Amino acid sequence: MKRREFITFLGCAIVAGLPAARGQQLKSVRIGFLGAGAADTSAALIAALKQGLRENGLVEDKDYVLEPHWAEGHYERFPGFARELTDHGARVIVVTTVAAARAAQRSTSAIPIVMALMNDPVGNNLVASLARPGGNTTGMASLNQDVTPKLLEVLHAALPQAKSVAALYNPTNPSNVVFLNRVRTQAAPLGIVISDFAVNTPDELNAAFRTIAAQRSQALLVIPDAATLDLGARIAALSLENRIPVVSTDTDLTGAGGLISYGVSRREAYRRSAYFVRKVLDGVKPVDLPVEQPTRILLSVNLKTAKALGLAMPPSLIVAADEVIE
Repeated sequence: MKRREFITFLGCAIVAGLPAARGQQLKSVRIGFLGAGAADTSAALIAALKQGLRENGLVEDKDYVLEPHWAEGHYERFPGFARELTDHGARVIVVTTVAAARAAQRSTSAIPIVMALMNDPVGNNLVASLARPGGNTTGMASLNQDVTPKLLEVLHAALPQAKSVAALYNPTNPSNVVFLNRVRTQAAPLGIVISDFAVNTPDELNAAFRTIAAQRSQALLVIPDAATLDLGARIAALSLENRIPVVSTDTDLTGAGGLISYGVSRREAYRRSAYFVRKVLDGVKPVDLPVEQPTRILLSVNLKTAKALGLAMPPSLIVAADEVIE
């Protein structure tokens, strides 16, 4: 082959290869999502995640396809969901609760796992440490192991007369059992008796409230679990119907009619988790991405609910609140 012919051939070959290479770069990747609740109750959180992905330069249906799987409170479904995502070629798996993270870790050691907002990932042995997570898992950690006992202090400051307090928790979430024990320890010096009510699935919520009301509990504390908090609107409605003030770590629950919340913004955490998704898709290893914790804890008070329940909130609590709903 003559030199000129060879150069022409080589140039054509390079040009012919460019579209294929560019096409590979723009090819949508599959992002798996293991949700603790249901699609309708988690819509705002999914919207926050997608907003974060847009802010990190990822456009849905162009750069990525989100494949959610919803446990609807049935955490035993997670192992099967995790295997499906692994088999379907997910490039990253976003997880929302401890059971989901463990199922994903058991299913794959190669695919990156991003925690959207996780209760005590170190204490639950999901990561080695926040600074050096190790393995294939990183993302956002909640502050709930510290915030939940403080939530009881806030409840006591707002309702010092409440000595019989119900605690709603998910026994299939290992962190909930730990948090519940901490709340009990915190309650004793305050003269508060904690009665625990297990809710494994959404179907059990109404029955739990009937029992709470029958026992004349003076307040309800929601132990933070992703599936339970996804039921915030129902919990708020039932608490108003049964005239039981409810406190939680979730500002959305207070916005729906709960009395007080003290905790981090779940929406902001989901939005921030998109940063980790982008990083691992760019090739950064999870082991090189320290786990982050939210830096702001929000106190929210719903005065409209207080008025409906005939409760007077201490002025000091209202002044200290980041958000007051009137």
